[in-house]
Order: sequence, then structure tokens, then C-alpha cells
Amino acid sequence: MNAIPLADAAALRPPARTTLAVRALLAAAALGAAVAFLLASRNPHTRSIVSLPSGANTILVLDVSASISSDTFSRIGGTLEAISRSRSRIGLVVFSDTAYEALPPGVPASDLAPLVRYFTLPPQRTPGFAPAFPTNPWTSTFTAGTKISAGLELAHTLALAQRPRPAVVLISDLDDDPNDLASLAAVTAAYQRDHVPIRVVGLNPSPADVMLFQRLLGPAAPIAQAPTLDQVPPHDVTPYPWTLVGLAIAAALALGLREAWSPRLEWGPA
Repeated sequence: MNAIPLADAAALRPPARTTLAVRALLAAAALGAAVAFLLASRNPHTRSIVSLPSGANTILVLDVSASISSDTFSRIGGTLEAISRSRSRIGLVVFSDTAYEALPPGVPASDLAPLVRYFTLPPQRTPGFAPAFPTNPWTSTFTAGTKISAGLELAHTLALAQRPRPAVVLISDLDDDPNDLASLAAVTAAYQRDHVPIRVVGLNPSPADVMLFQRLLGPAAPIAQAPTLDQVPPHDVTPYPWTLVGLAIAAALALGLREAWSPRLEWGPA
């Protein structure tokens, strides 16, 4: 005999339905937390000191205009070094008053490594003479005025041609030509219209320039300070997976609560 006959079995039907609903809800919560855990664990979220969007290509827009001084060269070197150590796939746009595609989208981030030497101060070899940064490929023939809109516009065109759509990271001191501000406002509006994510890595930008870009891009595009070479860690930084811990606890808690309603009491009319 598998059930206990009861004369008032009909009175137990409402609590039974409540029990079944609670058990089903807790089972769904446990299953949902387990699925979320598996999806989150597929991406270890390893990142370099310069945060890059995970699971997507990135187009870097590097400012090499005349306003970029040797004081910020080390920050360019630190940024490129940090990104080159990541597992991302990138493209590179270089701009001054014009822009060109230096690396096509989708190349390994390690392809940036040969450029780091141009922004690395060599050790002092002659007493009394301070070392100077090596002459980079843009100093003589490309470095001129600053039109940030030119770099962003080319990156926007490249981003629209990619699937999935990459993010764009602007690396600049944000000191734009006043005559370029109207074009800059138009191209940043195009980014928002076409849902192309954009991030900014500042090279010692002035507070006024930071406020300008915050107005143009909104709070969803934070402006980070570029690291110097001595601030770049020797390896990628992997944060503690608190999200995975929380999901595991949620799944275990939901499963435990469901089992607390067991064993199921079977009953029927006499």
C-alpha cells in the first residue's frame, strides 16, 4: 500500500497545490542559477590593466598629434603594452589631423608589441645626458594638428563593417582643435545612433576636456587614465569570480529549500 486513505482528503488539496508550486519555483530557481553559472564560467573575465570588452573585437584609435608630448609617451607605451598582453583581437587607427588604418580589425593584440618600443624611454647610457624617446614612424610625416573626429569617423566606418560589431577605444589627451568640435559632436552622435560602444583612455587630459567628452558620450562611456609602463602588471589580472560564487550559492540554496519540502506525502480519498 503506497498511500494513507483519509476521509478528509479533499481539505488537503489546497496545501498540496501550494507545496507543488513552491517546489516547482525553487527547482526553476536552482536550474536558472546553474545555467547562469555555466554561461558565466565560459568567460574567465581575464583582463589587462586597460579594460576591454570581452568576447568582441576592439578598434583602438590612437592620437599621435603634435599635442601629444613626451610626458604622455610612457602612458601610450603602457596602454599598448597592457593591451598587447591580452587575448583580444584588435584593429588600430592612428590619427592627427587625418587618420589611417594602421592595423586591420581582427588581428591579435600581440601585433601591438613592436610599437611599444617607440614609447619606451631607454636607459641612460651617457652621464649628464638624459635619454630621449626613439623617433616613432609618425613624428616627421604625420604628426600635426588634432582632429579627433577624423580618427573616430574612420573607426566608426570600420566598426560598421564588422560582425559582431566591435567596440572602439579612443586613446588621446582629448585636446581637440576648436574648429573640429562640431564634427566631433556629429560623429559621437553617430556612435550612439548605431550602437557602437566607445571607451576613452585619457593621456593626462585636462578637466575641461574630460567634461567635454563626458557631455558628448554620456555616463555610459567612462574615461580611464592610461597607465605608465611601470604600472602595467607582469601578467593579466584575473579578478576573483564573485559572480560565480554567488550563482553557486544561489543554486545550492534553492535546491536545499526545495528538498526541505520533501518527502512528498501521497494521499487520496478513502
